[in-house]
Amino acid sequence: MPAYKVPAFLAELLHARSPSGYEAEAQAVFDRHVKPAADAYANDALGNRIATLNPKGDPVLMLAGHMDELGLIITYVNNHGYLYFDTIGGHDLSVISGRRVIIQTAAGPVKGVTGKRAIHLMDEEDRKKVPKKHEIWIDIGARDKADALSRVTIGDVATYDHELELINGSIGTARAFDNKVGAYVVGETLVRLARERKKLAAKVVSVATTQEEIGVRGATTSAYLVNPHIAVAVDVGHATDHPDCDNRKFGETKLGGGPIICRGANINPKVHARLMAAAKKLGIPFQTEADPRPTGTDARAIQMGRGGVATGLVSIPLRYMHTPSEVVDLEDVERCVQLLVEFAKGLEKGDYAHW
Repeated sequence: MPAYKVPAFLAELLHARSPSGYEAEAQAVFDRHVKPAADAYANDALGNRIATLNPKGDPVLMLAGHMDELGLIITYVNNHGYLYFDTIGGHDLSVISGRRVIIQTAAGPVKGVTGKRAIHLMDEEDRKKVPKKHEIWIDIGARDKADALSRVTIGDVATYDHELELINGSIGTARAFDNKVGAYVVGETLVRLARERKKLAAKVVSVATTQEEIGVRGATTSAYLVNPHIAVAVDVGHATDHPDCDNRKFGETKLGGGPIICRGANINPKVHARLMAAAKKLGIPFQTEADPRPTGTDARAIQMGRGGVATGLVSIPLRYMHTPSEVVDLEDVERCVQLLVEFAKGLEKGDYAHW
């Protein structure tokens, strides 16, 4: 079997280190791949990237995928040169220690390792506990505090040093599929629509949003700025096809099963129906997720923008969310792009999905 070819745009986004509030590397990738296809392109005070196609079109469709990821922020350096940190986003503290990390500094990347007391030096009770944040540190091989501070600064951020790797065909692992795949999907959708704009009635605005992991902040401001009639947020969703995942609690979704189309309180029913119709027209597999409340995605902010926005949510199935080795089937990512291209082309003038 030939090796699966990862699109360069997606591979570069996955390589970019972009914790919430420090998204510069991902911004540069989005700029490079999406700006040339856009009719208008802008950034804003929160660092969002806003690409517009067919600016006089109607209705206004906003596609949003966040480009930020989890990270660690340096808060203190002790006298021996060990770095202490706080977490950016929702980390599982049980998986932080023993990881290689890369710290972004003004002088360039600094490599380190997260450390804690070895299991041999713990008593029986200590071994049962998840370490607290102040019990884990980053070791950069510094001689002392002065040496460490000559290389890093309080407020520098770190990410896990886990790069994209394909493990079986189109199934890959990376530290930040959440949500570089969403940013890729909305950007790539605009690029493909630009090639066939004669079929497009809508004004399409693809936004790579910032600071989702700390409270959907970029989506809140960009939704106000774009002022869309219709929006679709693209994020990752839990694939529940692995051991120790009770479908009675978490529903049934799987890797390779196609995009997950959400239904629920956060979702406009007409947008949901049209997403499903687009998937059926294309003949691509899709899955359904039910969520009775505002979702933990950009969709919840966009839905409440200004006077309200007809909002949908499409998710990429993902295993092991918020760990250093998330797993995705890249065929699901490609199907999501196809779905949004078809959805955007199907919108007609004056169609605002009010109900």
